[in-house]
Amino acid sequence: MPTDATADEPQPIDGYAIVGDGRTCALVGRDGSVGWWGLPRMDSAPAFGALLSPGRGGRLSLRPTGDFEVSRSYVDGGAVLRTEFRTTSGTVRVTDSMNLGSGTLLPWTELARRVEALDGEVPMSWEVSPGDRFATAAAWAHGYVRVPLIVAGDQNLALVLDGVGDAERLVGGFGGRFVAKPGDPALLAVVATDGAPHPVPAVEAVSRRVDETIAHWARWGTLVEYDGPWRDAVVRSAYVHKQLTSASSGAVQAAATTSLPEKIGGEKNFDYRYCWVRDTGFAITALSHLGLRGEVHAALTFLVRAVETTAPEVRPLYAMDGTTAPAQVQKVPLWRGYRGSSPVQTGNAAAEQRQLGSYGDLMEAIATYARHGNVLDGRTGRLVVDIADQVCRQWRQDDAGFWELGQQRPYTSSKLGCWAALDRSVKLVEAGQVPGHRVEKWRSTAADIQDYIRTACWSASRGTFTFYAGADELDCAALLVARTGFCGADDPQLHGTIDAVRSELSAGGPLLYRYSGMSEAEGAFLACSFWLVEALSITGRLDEARRLMDDLVELSNDVGLLSEQMDPQSRELLGNVPQTLSHLALINAATTYQQALVKDH
Repeated sequence: MPTDATADEPQPIDGYAIVGDGRTCALVGRDGSVGWWGLPRMDSAPAFGALLSPGRGGRLSLRPTGDFEVSRSYVDGGAVLRTEFRTTSGTVRVTDSMNLGSGTLLPWTELARRVEALDGEVPMSWEVSPGDRFATAAAWAHGYVRVPLIVAGDQNLALVLDGVGDAERLVGGFGGRFVAKPGDPALLAVVATDGAPHPVPAVEAVSRRVDETIAHWARWGTLVEYDGPWRDAVVRSAYVHKQLTSASSGAVQAAATTSLPEKIGGEKNFDYRYCWVRDTGFAITALSHLGLRGEVHAALTFLVRAVETTAPEVRPLYAMDGTTAPAQVQKVPLWRGYRGSSPVQTGNAAAEQRQLGSYGDLMEAIATYARHGNVLDGRTGRLVVDIADQVCRQWRQDDAGFWELGQQRPYTSSKLGCWAALDRSVKLVEAGQVPGHRVEKWRSTAADIQDYIRTACWSASRGTFTFYAGADELDCAALLVARTGFCGADDPQLHGTIDAVRSELSAGGPLLYRYSGMSEAEGAFLACSFWLVEALSITGRLDEARRLMDDLVELSNDVGLLSEQMDPQSRELLGNVPQTLSHLALINAATTYQQALVKDH
């Protein structure tokens, strides 16, 4: 059984890049190691999870044996990673691809790592030794008809090797050494199945699929309809969303990982391997701006069918298969966490919270879909009616708020979500998409909520919307009064809130804390700064918006990825990675700015 005693430390969070196929994804470090790979799906326990426990998480590494310098990029701007290791004896290129078959999912999962020496001769080493899959399995290795095979619980891994030396059997895996030379390419591929026979594809077939996968992802990028500022960051964010979306269901996973800390050494280590209603609402807006109609349809279809299982209640999040997500949080025994930040855990207690803002996220998603020329089916129309009626019944209740807090309060963001839910429901009736027999009740209740927000959630003395009714504290989520249309561009309440948030929640430079009192508890929350760009753009403060956005896009790592948070002092990425909400917020900020710029001219 592996331990942490002799294991290497993981790369920093910003040292990882994502490769994925729409079923699973792996995080590849700058050192050539795979720090995270859930199998058979992206929300499964990790076969390789050294990011959270260097020993117990296992090892999947391919790197020079000596010191090296690294540069990385995605091939042709797509979703296949290329890493160049420069050593004193030469330079070697490793191409990492989660292979597709003719642009679709393979019957198995195939991670290919292709090696090409560019100059000189570079001694290399590799190892494939799965971890204990969150303390549920012990891997064992054997060779059958000269094929290296590894079994870890129900997961079967076959290695396809070419030019990487002899495979040496290790405890729970295989490893080897070789010398990379120009004109002598090598291949290390891991072919995974779940409770099924072992496919062992030919080396030539695996390598061909690397090239096909490169071409597929390059073509997909041309579908992104955006030609404004920060295009590279927008397109990269679209790729991140695509790689964290289930190709079979359209479910959007909030992040690839669980338990990466919001503060090093802290306990705010949450499991984000679920589909949030909030994130899907942001996704549908972002993808609609980019003209990705197929992805919009898939995401909305998954969302409404998942919500139907609990309607008229809307849960904050659902499992990636559309079922109710587990609210019971379980600690993973013996896994020590990223840089000792424990616990490592599965499940998310927010699954059973009351979050009234989720109603607004759902209705915004449905209304955006309809606004772009699509037609709702009768089943979805009836769901809208049931949800709108539920909002009328529940909007005065306290809840856990946007930030999923333990204390129930009348959070401003939640009331805003209720208003948005009814506002969008009324608009759907006016567009002929939804039955209108309850519309007057919805209009009347929306007006009541609007009055409540503008009075109870407003501080006249401070000139800003507050965290919750009667509070003095501030909340970045109050900036959403801009993107929801609750406040118009010239509304002094919006301008006052923007200025108060920038002043009091600043974490330095372009960074913001989520709400008052978080400066010691966690890092700056990246999505908040993009919401500020949106709000500034909507109010016509375009010079401010552009300067802020210019600073923000520079915060991503070397391959354009963002996590949930950032340490304001070190600028180190924190929290689960890559974070879908951060990237969706980037897209919405850029497209909102571009629309405002065009309108201004």
